[in-house]
Amino acid sequence: VHKQQINQENIIQWLSVQTTAISPSIKLHTRNLPSVRGSDGHANSDRMIAMNINVVAHFHQAVETNLASKDSHWVFVNEEISDSEIMELAHSSLGRMTVVRQIFPLWRDSSVSCMRNNHRISSLLCDPQEGYLQSLEVSNLYLYDSVLMLANAFYRKLEDRKWHSMASLNCIRKSTKPWNGGWSMLETIQKTALYPQGRITGLTGIMDFMDNGSNSHVQFEILGTSFSETFGKDIKRLATWDSVHGLNGSLKESRIENGMQGEDPFVMVAENILGQPKRYKGFSIDVLDALAKILGFKYDIYQVADSKYGSQLSNGSWNGMIGELINKASAQNHRADLAVSAITITPERENVVDFSKRYMDYSVGILYHKPEEKINIFSLFAPFDLAVWACIAAAIPVVGVLIFLLSRMQMLRSQNPPGAHHSLSMSNSLHSAIWIVYGAFVQQGGDSMVGSVALRIVMGSWWLFTLIVCSSYTANLAAFLTVSRMDNTIRTFQDLARQMDFAYGTVRDSAVYDYFRAKGTNPLEQDSTYAELWRTISKNNGQDFCVSSPSEGIRKAKKGPYAFLWDMAVVEYAALTDDECTITVSGNSMSSKGYGIAMQHGSPYRDLISQKILELQEKGDLDVLKQKWWPRTGRCDLNSHTNAQPDGRSLKLHSFAGVFCILAAGLLLACLVAALEIWWNSNRCRQEQPKEVTELRARKTQQGEDTATLYFKDPAADANPDIVELQYTEL
Repeated sequence: VHKQQINQENIIQWLSVQTTAISPSIKLHTRNLPSVRGSDGHANSDRMIAMNINVVAHFHQAVETNLASKDSHWVFVNEEISDSEIMELAHSSLGRMTVVRQIFPLWRDSSVSCMRNNHRISSLLCDPQEGYLQSLEVSNLYLYDSVLMLANAFYRKLEDRKWHSMASLNCIRKSTKPWNGGWSMLETIQKTALYPQGRITGLTGIMDFMDNGSNSHVQFEILGTSFSETFGKDIKRLATWDSVHGLNGSLKESRIENGMQGEDPFVMVAENILGQPKRYKGFSIDVLDALAKILGFKYDIYQVADSKYGSQLSNGSWNGMIGELINKASAQNHRADLAVSAITITPERENVVDFSKRYMDYSVGILYHKPEEKINIFSLFAPFDLAVWACIAAAIPVVGVLIFLLSRMQMLRSQNPPGAHHSLSMSNSLHSAIWIVYGAFVQQGGDSMVGSVALRIVMGSWWLFTLIVCSSYTANLAAFLTVSRMDNTIRTFQDLARQMDFAYGTVRDSAVYDYFRAKGTNPLEQDSTYAELWRTISKNNGQDFCVSSPSEGIRKAKKGPYAFLWDMAVVEYAALTDDECTITVSGNSMSSKGYGIAMQHGSPYRDLISQKILELQEKGDLDVLKQKWWPRTGRCDLNSHTNAQPDGRSLKLHSFAGVFCILAAGLLLACLVAALEIWWNSNRCRQEQPKEVTELRARKTQQGEDTATLYFKDPAADANPDIVELQYTEL
């Protein structure tokens, strides 16, 4: 048998339903839901949907045949079940129970006039407090409304003078010819709202049919068992459904116990007042407040004793928040209804508890201390390779020698009058030519008077060469400085596995720890990265590099060369709010998981909370809360992977230290050369013979100044000695 079901996303699903015989005369139509684990950790499949049965009698049979254990969850879909029967079922069942039935809320509204005069039936239907209408069998209500609708349709036909005569019936024949007015009568029923008197209201409410023949005003309610320390097991309305609003849940006047585990920024202790209960804040608390405001419930929060999220122990039991939920479901500890914190949805946890829809995506991040920026005083030479610098250094003297030779050749070819004094160019000497080349290279120019075409070609080629070299250096320097700021040794798990500078680990017995164990020990895993990561993480059963809590891992990452693998949302918040901005985050998406609110299997809150989470996502409220706790512009810049300050884009002094060192070396060399020149010239002057003054002549200038002209003769000179004229003015 197959039954059609509409889930909360209004998607039609086909459920495979089987018939189970619990006695020779009673059969249950049930569907086994996915296998779950009970409080003892053993698998069972006692989650069943029962449809269209005599609920009370059949359920007592199910209890006697041990089909309603403490770990079972029964879902009854029955229109005929009454309030008294529901309470009897709730107290008979050891496990959880959910009931779906049709309701008729119209007559519970005291503002609606009594229908006694309209329908000529019992006056008990006029008192909404009696609940008499709900106690009637639904089949009787529909039977009455069917006759009422048909009578009104006949009346409309007679009023419109469109009556179709009835065909004669023959009870002997096996088949009877259909009535010709049937389709016309159906059309009249569907168009009831178009008549002046309006829609017809019966015992089941307004009768208004759509094109497919269904009544759009049908409503259902969902009831479920709840637990409280004061009243024990009870029945509460969880939600209602209609074709206009869909599933509409409310938890008004409900008080829900929430177990939590502190994790920044999901759940944090807020400011406490002496003598008052602890107050909490965080992203998960904000989500819980939003749900409480929409659904109308109140909640209490307490921290689990062992401060763990929940993992399965060797004996099959669970610790942490998951254990609290399982114990609540098995009636061992009436406390936690929900588990709220940075708890991830995993297949292992879903075997023992239910989760709401994810309210935030999940990935694994790598938190580590920012590497210290390496200081290289000669970093400005990094844009060019050493071989390039060597070639440039060699090109300067080569071109200088070539210019010197060409300049000498030009001077020898020139014809000047005998005895004329030549004004020599700076390129007439080798060191002057090299100086011109160097000046052009550093774009300072030179004072050479180049006359020949050959020299112009050489200098033009050199200037083009220096232009290209300087432009390339400038572009490469900018790119080099940009890349050096973006450089990050750890970007992915592969980088983490290859490097040797950082030790790394995670929290022992956590979801991240179990994930790396599953990936690292899977023989079908093609990527060897996880095997390498797991070998390091699992050394000495996780005692060497793993930590006992997330806060310990964050502190360890701040102190030294340690990479902490944990939830991206948690480590990203830690990096954003770090006082010294010494830690950063890298990593990639681990899997398509997310954070959810955990609750017992079959919890009456699951569907309501999931629906409201989806509504918060569609309206963008969750994005606003995320921006509150993970701002795009926080105290620290996560895009910076070194200990640079916010003004780190400007070049620091150590970046130019090499240039200043070269300048200082040049100045020292110049001073040394100057000292050597002075020493050399002084020694040379002492070795030379004194010059004889050969002629002294004094004369007066026309301006009245006294001048003297001295002529010296150098005995060491040749036959035609140079004459040096010295003039001085006597004041």
